[in-house]
Amino acid sequence: MHSVITTAASVADKHMLADLLHGEERKVWGDGGYQGQTEAILAAAPKAQDMTCRRTKYKDYVDEQAKRKNTTKARVRAKVEHPFRILKRVFGFTKVRYRGIWKNPLWLCAAFALVNLYQHRYRLAPQRA
Repeated sequence: MHSVITTAASVADKHMLADLLHGEERKVWGDGGYQGQTEAILAAAPKAQDMTCRRTKYKDYVDEQAKRKNTTKARVRAKVEHPFRILKRVFGFTKVRYRGIWKNPLWLCAAFALVNLYQHRYRLAPQRA
């Protein structure tokens, strides 16, 4: 994790896309919520390739090639979802804990810093003989 942004529930994820990218990305993986955001991705990260999922069904037409591509993309995105599993299962963050707009972002930034440390705990710990 390199950036965390919190918003109200009424704000869609795609509106925060430019704030989440740091500009050095080579590929941007996203689910269907980021569909059609190629211009925003290129504006925030000019070298990035848009790897978001595409629509596979339209009326009666089913695009089998897009379905296969989306399956491959979903496998990569599943690895990206692992830190959220750690945050929910290990640290117990399943619901918003505090009332007020400023407490939750502070808690989430600290929690994701701990998630990063947790993911690399074996590499950071000294080796025992």
